[in-house]
Amino acid sequence: MKPNHKGSATIFKNPVLERLTHTHIAIPISIFLLIATGLLIYGFRYGFLDVLSALGLFLAGWLIFSLVEYMAHRYIFHMAPTNELKRNIQYTFHGNHHDYPKDKTRLAMPPIVSLFIASFFFFVFKLIFGTMVFGIVAGFLFGYALYLFVHYAVHAYAPPKNFLKTLWIHHSIHHYKDPERAYGVSSPLWDWVLGTMPERKR
Repeated sequence: MKPNHKGSATIFKNPVLERLTHTHIAIPISIFLLIATGLLIYGFRYGFLDVLSALGLFLAGWLIFSLVEYMAHRYIFHMAPTNELKRNIQYTFHGNHHDYPKDKTRLAMPPIVSLFIASFFFFVFKLIFGTMVFGIVAGFLFGYALYLFVHYAVHAYAPPKNFLKTLWIHHSIHHYKDPERAYGVSSPLWDWVLGTMPERKR
């Protein structure tokens, strides 16, 4: 199917489930920024963080998110639909977005799904990093919020006339020219590192 810039895909026949797949972008962004702020405040209040450690862990969490963003987009959202189950999962999570890239209400997963995923990462990172988790997950969730903002902006608005235009071009190549490249949305960093940058014209 060629991208349709009007309308919205129907994912579920059940109207309640279908409604839950739509969300205003401000809701998940606000949720993740509030949680990230709360984690930092908690970490400072109970002595798990100081200014220097908070900064370092925050940046580490942000970097970790950028890698998770890339890997999820490349290997989960673009998994080969080799059977009916994979085909349904791929379309529900991401395929519908490629069919209807301008559907503003589907540029983020529903908050309840996102909260579940964020909670999963919190407990995994807690096991790995202990009390450093408050700084790392704060950065991770900030990265998630930034990703949502950038993804919304590149689909909803014209590109700016500055260096940020690169993000619009990068994501447009993924949607309209080569879906097997340019997986990074908030940053092309991991495309560059892992060899999926779009080829430049000679």
